Amino acid sequence: MAGPAPGRRLRPLTALALVLALASRLPTARAGETPRPAERGPPVRLFTEEELARYGGEEEDQPIYLAVKGVVFDVTSGKEFYGRGAPYNALTGKDSTRGVAKMSLDPADLTHDITGLTAKELEALDEVFTKVYKAKYPIVGYTARRILNEDGSPNLDFKPEDQPHFDIKDEF
Repeated sequence: MAGPAPGRRLRPLTALALVLALASRLPTARAGETPRPAERGPPVRLFTEEELARYGGEEEDQPIYLAVKGVVFDVTSGKEFYGRGAPYNALTGKDSTRGVAKMSLDPADLTHDITGLTAKELEALDEVFTKVYKAKYPIVGYTARRILNEDGSPNLDFKPEDQPHFDIKDEF
């Protein structure tokens, strides 16, 4: 006997968790004091292709970002791999999902497009995404393409609560 789909069952729990998280962060004030606003972490940032291109490791004083699967990572701590002239610099400043999946630095593969990848390449992509990027580098945002459709309309399949390192209580 099958129960309700997991997504349907979790939505009320997710909403409850959000309410409890928000309520626990409300500032409290003693009589006669003005409440202080709650401290917040940095919000999730949305990057257009043009904005992400600014973080390709060419500027010494800029962080180095790259995106995989639409998730933007700060790889500055791996400057020896991703900085100007480094072996993997070609991956930076863009969504290089296809290149990561194919273990390729060919300019034609430095794109978000995963059309035609083999099952083995997709498996390699998921492994590198999880064991390298998510494990070692902070997430600083998402690509606009991950959240918006080509025509600029919202991607209805995007669910913030399913995103890695996304903490919904920090966004509101």
